[in-house]
Order: sequence, then C-alpha cells, then structure tokens
Amino acid sequence: MNKTIRRTSVFALLLVLALLGRATWVQAYEGKALANDSKNRRKTIAQYAQPLGNIVVAGTPVTGSKRTGSGDLAYERTYTDGELYAAVTGYSSQAYGATQLEGIWSGVLDGTDDRLKNPLDAVTRKRREPGTVLTTIDPEVQKAGYRALGGKKGAAVAIDPVSGRILAMVSTPSYDPSRIAGTTDGDAWKQLTEDPDKPLVNRALRQPLPPGSTFKLVVAAAALEDGLYSSVDVRTASPDPYTLPTTRTVLKNENSAAPCENATIRTALQYSCNNVFAKMAADLGQDKVRAMAEKFGFNDDERDVPVRAYASVYPSGMDPAQTALTGIGQFDVTATPLQMAMVSAVIANDGRLAAPHMVSEVVDSDGDALESFADGDTTRIVSSATAEQLRSAMVTVVEEGTGTNAAVAGAEVGGKTGTAQHGENNSKTPYAWFTSYAKDPSTGKQVAVAVLIEDSGAARSEVSGNGLAAPVAQKMMAAALK
Repeated sequence: MNKTIRRTSVFALLLVLALLGRATWVQAYEGKALANDSKNRRKTIAQYAQPLGNIVVAGTPVTGSKRTGSGDLAYERTYTDGELYAAVTGYSSQAYGATQLEGIWSGVLDGTDDRLKNPLDAVTRKRREPGTVLTTIDPEVQKAGYRALGGKKGAAVAIDPVSGRILAMVSTPSYDPSRIAGTTDGDAWKQLTEDPDKPLVNRALRQPLPPGSTFKLVVAAAALEDGLYSSVDVRTASPDPYTLPTTRTVLKNENSAAPCENATIRTALQYSCNNVFAKMAADLGQDKVRAMAEKFGFNDDERDVPVRAYASVYPSGMDPAQTALTGIGQFDVTATPLQMAMVSAVIANDGRLAAPHMVSEVVDSDGDALESFADGDTTRIVSSATAEQLRSAMVTVVEEGTGTNAAVAGAEVGGKTGTAQHGENNSKTPYAWFTSYAKDPSTGKQVAVAVLIEDSGAARSEVSGNGLAAPVAQKMMAAALK
C-alpha cells in the first residue's frame, strides 16, 4: 500500500515537473517568436528608440529622424523631398513596417544588424551605431523625370549602360513617406491604400504592362542573331496587310501610308510597322523569341536592384497567331520600365548587360563597407555587330521616324516608341512607351531610359509615344549627359 502511494506521488511529481518544463519551454519559444515578430511592440520600440541611419543621394541624406515626444517611440522617420524619392527609399513606419531600401536594410538603419560594431541590444537598449545606405541616384536626372511626368500616371527609369548604375527611378503619382511614418497616421494610410491611382505601387519595378512596339527591338535582335536577316538594311518578307497565321484576322499598321510592305528592319522600326515584326516573330517561332527575351531579362522572377522587380513576361504555349502578336509586344507579353531600360542599355553598351543596381554601398558608422555593389559586372546578350546595327536603326527612329521628340542637341540618340492596350473589350486602357539611349561623344557619358505613361487618351497610336513619353525621356537624357 505504502509503495503504491509512493509510486503515485513520484509519478504525480514527475508529471507536474514535466508540465512545468513544457510551460517554460513554450514561454521561451513564444518569447523568441515575439521578439522576432516585426509587429511586436518591443521590437518597434527598439527600432525607434534612437535616430535611424540615413539613405543618401549624391552625398546628401534624403532621410532623417525627429523626436516624437511620445514616450517609448522616441524618434520618427522624416524625408526630404519625400515624393521625389519615394520610389527609391520606400517608407519606414512605426505602424505599417518598412518597404524598399528602408525595408531591405532596416537592421543597418536602425542599428540592430549584427555586422555593425555596436548593434543595439533589444533588451538593454544600449546606444547603437546605425549604418548608411549610399544610392547611385543622380538627383538631377531624378528631378528631370519627376517634373516631366508631372501629374501623369506613369514611371521612368534611367540607367548608366556601362556601369549598370540606376540614375533615376520615378513613379507617379507619388506620396510623401513622412505622412505614414508615425503611429497615428491611419487616415493618411487609408487614403493612400484606397486611392485608385495606387501611389504606393512602384510602377517602375512592380507593375508590368504590355510593352507594345518597344518590344520590336527584342524581336529584331532575335532575327539578327539567328541569321533570319543579315542586317537592318536587308528587305524582309513581310506582306502588307498581314494576316495572322491560321486565322482570317488582318493586322493593320498605324500609318496606312507607311512603306511597310517587305520593309527593312530599319524602315520597320522607323515607321513601327506591325506587319514586319508580327511576321518576323511567327517566322522565328516562339522558342527563339522567348530565348532572346530571356537573355534581355524577361521571365526573371529574381531580379533584385536590390529591391525586387516583378518579372517581365514572355509567354509560352502559344499558337502561331498568338506568337505573331507577341512580335508587336501584345498578347501576353508584359514588361516593366526597368526591363525596357535594360533593353536599350544592352544595345547602347555594345551588346552587354551591366547588372542594374541603385545602391553602391552600405556602410557602418565609420564608413567601412558592409555590402558593396560592383559597377560594370556585365553579361553578353547579343553580339557587338547586332548591337551596332540596332543602334543605327534606333538613331533613324529619332532623326527621321516616330521618336523625334527625344533628340538631345550634340548627342547621339536612339529610341523606339510604343503603344499598347491592356484590359478587356471596351475597358481597355491605352499606354504610351518610349525606350532610348543617348551618348555624348565629347564626354563619353551614356544613359539608357524607359518611360511609361498610363491612361493616355491619345495613346492609341505611335504619336502618343513620341508626344507623351519621348519628351520625358529627352529631359532625363539631357540631365544625365550634362
């Protein structure tokens, strides 16, 4: 009897200890989970206990911190020219988290990154030494793009073709990140998130749309690299009008008087002949066009600059008529302004792609590099001969074709207009595109630019690409070459 009681007591004691042990483990686990939860108040307090490190443009911080006077959250993020640089910095909010550069390097900026010399201890909250993010943005090119887009809904990207440095990244309409930096900004947040024009969306990176005729550059590159045509001045086999393969659908050209029948690639780019590039894509076949598009960067869902860009898409599984439509940047082809700037950058840089990036270094409080991004890390996309041929044809577009509004005095400028429609039936939205490059022979400076303007009432012809998008590119290229 006594042995039974003793056994029962021991068992009960062991059970209690086990339960206590499990409770202790659960508490420890949950405490750790809470400490790593970005919404946990203690972590937020630690982040904003002291001034944040800064994001810098051309040696000048475009971010800052101010005292809040509101207890635990001692400092709040501030922005200089917030609307101008929102597509670069993103936001850092006590209530809604952080995005873009603010989000990628939040640990460096708030001083909690372990690579820093004195990272913040989240428990003791000892003084930290935050780091700094140095961007590649040229303020004059950024301002030129932002001002030129004005009240339009759109985006623009400028890249140095040789180094890969992103000189400008603009998305409009924009917003001031200071409006949502604190904990009592619910009204501003609601307005921004419910705005049908989506100011929080970075259109330069994260809203792929049909690229229209700007995609003809990719198709031309595929034809030249494949040997379908030996140069941009060889006449093509392109009936006008052109009937889409296996259908009775006739594909028309914007300008019925343009010399598009059997036109050369140069002439077809100059007048943006749909029949030539639709027939060219059908002749090459979807696999060859896709292979070239992917070399330029399409279908890459891991494009980090360092903010991740949404993939630009060249589709698969198409019939011949659908493949023909991709030749003019329609059907299910989509692209971001970043992607189309990369296309022009490759052509400008003798057929090589320098990896695009908008941060040069991330440094600690002593200026020592934590991360660096190399300039001029290139990959061969097309041959030097193909790039030279396409540059020559793009110059013709600006000097004698649909892109005359992109001309910059004293510079070699090449470009391609584009228009597209997106949506269903009568609700289709028109878009105006322009992608281009410019070179100053006296200084050696170069730049590649892509511009997208959405909801353009006039964007139903190539005229809108020249009339609306090309002037934005022109101002950005002129600023970059100064």
